[in-house]
Amino acid sequence: MSFPHDSETCAGLGTESDASPEAQLGRLLGRALNSFDLPDETLERLDGALAYAGSLHSAHHSAGRHRETYRHNWLLIDGGSLTLWELVHNTGRDGAPQHEVYASEDELHLATGRLPLPLEAEPEFDLHVPMTPVKLPPVPPMRRTFGARDPHSSVDHARRLLRRAENPDVSTRPGPGIARLLREACAHQITQAFGCRVGHGFALYEHAFLLRDGCEVSLWEVEHTATPDGRHMCEVYATQEAARATMERRAASHPRARR
Repeated sequence: MSFPHDSETCAGLGTESDASPEAQLGRLLGRALNSFDLPDETLERLDGALAYAGSLHSAHHSAGRHRETYRHNWLLIDGGSLTLWELVHNTGRDGAPQHEVYASEDELHLATGRLPLPLEAEPEFDLHVPMTPVKLPPVPPMRRTFGARDPHSSVDHARRLLRRAENPDVSTRPGPGIARLLREACAHQITQAFGCRVGHGFALYEHAFLLRDGCEVSLWEVEHTATPDGRHMCEVYATQEAARATMERRAASHPRARR
């Protein structure tokens, strides 16, 4: 599962109420400093969510310092719901707002307890807004939305992506068959994938291509500096599983690349 990278810094919820559930998730992950710590299975469950609701859960203000917690709920295609918890605070050295996201309320409480805020500070309040699960019939998966068709640009992008692949094991690179297939690309989209726990020295991108016959093909690019000399390196794989496995191996063999 993947989402467009969003570097916009927002305070609190800071999202448009009419944005899609997927866009709301992308914005949350884009502004959270620790989004890579979320379990992959959590993000996979959110794929194709049908509805979103967000609310202020609690707040704490004292002597110019503050923290707020927000509850983000998504209605899933199976009729259940899933909650992510956002912590926003200004207790860093520069006093700038920082955003963190957690998969459970227990993790949120642990993170909140580490903040340098006096326990006696007031006011603090908690708001609980339950989301009642609604049973809905299964819906087909949403198709990816591509921009305007530009075959020349998409084919050129595919060619450059394959050319910069530096997979140490040549057999893991997308082969000539993929290269021939991508000559039929008429549109493409690049998104950053979240949910990987290996650290800040790695980034994973999905390059999705729309072919002339309406089929879609994705390649997965790993960017990292887990090289002997710290040089920036790109590797390209045909599946997300292979790309994530590579990130885990590189992080294990180059501890300095980990967070």
